[in-house]
Amino acid sequence: MEGKPLNWRARRSGGRGRHWGRGHLLYPAEIAGAPSSLSMGWPGRMTLSLLLVLVPMYLHGASLQKAGSAGQRKPFFERLRRLEEQFRSFQEVTLTQLKGIANNYNMSYDIDAQLQSLAEESQAVALTVNRSQAAIQGDLAHLKAWVRKTQHRSRKMGMRLQALDLALTEKTRQWVQAGKEQKTQRDVISGLALGTQALQDALVSLTHQVHSQGARLAALEGQLQMASPGTAAPGWTPAPTPAQPVHPGPLMLLTDRQDLAPHPTESRDFTAHLLGTQKPPAPSSHWAPGGAAAVPRDPPQGSGEVCNLGPVFTFPDASPENVIFLSPSFLTALRALSFCSWVRTSSGHLGTLLSYATEENDNKVVLHGRDSLIPGSLHFVIGDPAFRELPLQLLLDGQWHHICIIWTSVQGKYWLHVDRRLVATGSHFREGYEIPPGGSLVLGQEQDSVGGGFDRSEAFVGSMSGLAIWDRALVPGEVANLAIGKELPTGAILTLANASWVGKFVQRANCTCLELCP
Repeated sequence: MEGKPLNWRARRSGGRGRHWGRGHLLYPAEIAGAPSSLSMGWPGRMTLSLLLVLVPMYLHGASLQKAGSAGQRKPFFERLRRLEEQFRSFQEVTLTQLKGIANNYNMSYDIDAQLQSLAEESQAVALTVNRSQAAIQGDLAHLKAWVRKTQHRSRKMGMRLQALDLALTEKTRQWVQAGKEQKTQRDVISGLALGTQALQDALVSLTHQVHSQGARLAALEGQLQMASPGTAAPGWTPAPTPAQPVHPGPLMLLTDRQDLAPHPTESRDFTAHLLGTQKPPAPSSHWAPGGAAAVPRDPPQGSGEVCNLGPVFTFPDASPENVIFLSPSFLTALRALSFCSWVRTSSGHLGTLLSYATEENDNKVVLHGRDSLIPGSLHFVIGDPAFRELPLQLLLDGQWHHICIIWTSVQGKYWLHVDRRLVATGSHFREGYEIPPGGSLVLGQEQDSVGGGFDRSEAFVGSMSGLAIWDRALVPGEVANLAIGKELPTGAILTLANASWVGKFVQRANCTCLELCP
């Protein structure tokens, strides 16, 4: 143990000073170097030795006590210092965190305001999008309806063009046939001309013979006068000596024929003188050349006054709302149809008089004249696309006219009467066809769908009165009675009394006579 302190534990415990009062340790070398004055006798040495033993022990205990207290105080302060440092660092960290929280709070507040603003903007955008979507859907619906209507009209137009092509082909064939017939007639006329020339030649020969006979008769009369100078044959007058015959031309022949033909009055008087029973001709009879009585002609037809026809409906303009619905429509299937009405138009075209539509076909029966058609031209449609074009130019003078359009499925015959006159007729139009019941029947507009789809270009502008529909074909006498204002023929299935709905602009008037209606 040489070189180590005796109080090594105290050294381990942290003793620092070399002085005894501060925990200094005694090494054996230091003890061995003590002054020799300490040398005493044995009791003294024993006491000194004991003292030397006890003093280090005491010092060692004191140093141990000091070291223990110092050792106890040092960790406490260290820990306190560390806690203080940790507290300061924690305080700094806390302050930093609080500042961050405050900044984050401010940022979150701003973010909330921005989010609220964005939410309001998104709601406004969503509302605008919804409105735009609704408007777009409405526009798309209108566009789809317009496309369907356009396709439907294109299909109808194509069918009508096809029908027009067929009609044109038929007209061309008829024109060719008419040309052939005209050629035949020209040939016949040429033959007649040749026959007429032959007759003229025969007439010239006969004229020569008459003149020669006249010369002989004059010679005989001269001989008779010479034989009996004071008398003359009764009933005969002297004739001048005939001139030399001249070959006559066509005008001279016509004059000769008129001279040779007896005058009608002289012929009647002569015949009456012979028979003694001739009656005078009737005042209305007209004598034809040669004395033949002509057939008396009917007096010219006048419009006259037509009264007591019921209400007059006036369609003032081409508004799609100017329409009249007739209800009920056709209750049974029709194999014949007669439509008659008094009509006065106020436009340059006729427009639609009648339209009957079903779910199967919106043009089952139509009487219409578009503004794109020839003025006064009317399409009579039965089961679109089949139609016939009827000439009604007479109706464009702004006056009242009576029309009757009649059709029957027997041989597909049809007739058009205007003011009692038969204007057009034909056959093989929807032969054997049957008009189904249960559709929508309107006046003044053309339906592109059941009960709707009206178009200004197809509207009727004018007035109607005395309208009636029959499920049979009227005869000419019934049509004539209607045109002069007599009572309706029996069996009418629809009249203007069946008007179930009248457009708000359609005007209704009760006129005693048509001529008194404004």
